[in-house]
Amino acid sequence: MKKLDETDLNILAQLYENSRITNKELSAKVNIAPSTCLERVKKLQATGVIKAFSLDIDYKAIGGNIEAMTAVRLGKHSAQVIESFRHDLVACPEVLSVFYMGGENDFFLHIIVKDTEHLRDFVFRSITSRDEVVHLETALIYEQLTSYNLPSFDNG
Repeated sequence: MKKLDETDLNILAQLYENSRITNKELSAKVNIAPSTCLERVKKLQATGVIKAFSLDIDYKAIGGNIEAMTAVRLGKHSAQVIESFRHDLVACPEVLSVFYMGGENDFFLHIIVKDTEHLRDFVFRSITSRDEVVHLETALIYEQLTSYNLPSFDNG
């Protein structure tokens, strides 16, 4: 992959902060012509640097009252078991994210449900009922803050 220049990084920073910015506004903020800006954004998409644009939803507005992180440890670790677990859980409407981890736990699941009964039923139905699961621990999320600043990996 070609190294990104300062203009590409500026474009990414602006889009990371606000992915709904118009091309005209974006080009003004990064000080390039709108046509050049549009071509650069398309290239960032085509090369996979920009994977997707997403929507940040207030889940409470649609009935998601409880968020939790669930740590899961598996007893079997074959490629088929790992892939099946990831595939099945990411397809559940209660699961926002699946993190495949190194360390003591194999997975962290970011879950959202309407109430404690829904959480209990989901955990029993979709996680602890699986033969490969040997440990599960759920922690409620009180608050989540997300940074809208593009990470920088410069050594300077």
